[in-house]
Amino acid sequence: MRYNVDFDVDSVLKVLSGINEKYQEGSSEDEALRIAAVALLYVRTAQQLDDYREFFRKFYTPAIDAVRVVQTFVTREAADEWLSEGTPRDGDLVRIANQGFQVIPNRDGQGFRFLRTPLPEELMKRKLEKPEG
Repeated sequence: MRYNVDFDVDSVLKVLSGINEKYQEGSSEDEALRIAAVALLYVRTAQQLDDYREFFRKFYTPAIDAVRVVQTFVTREAADEWLSEGTPRDGDLVRIANQGFQVIPNRDGQGFRFLRTPLPEELMKRKLEKPEG
């Protein structure tokens, strides 16, 4: 199930309050709901809601959906040009001619290179093609 990472804090607090009304004050459920509500208020007040939304997204997103390709290239030549002239970052995942690669620093620490890193769809395709046995 996918969750709305752009949830409305006030709506969530209203739902928590409605649920809390069903429990006796001082009960463990009352305490848990109050703690959750105050934690959410704290995150918003501390202006950390965007960070929390990202944490929430990562927490509930299947690992395969969390893989993000930052650039796609039709040819290796185009990718190499981007690597030397663009703004690659260590760890960036790119697609070159339908294959995944990760940007990593060169061994000498000067510039970057590509490391073959299969994309989730490549791994799934391999799994489907591999005979069981």
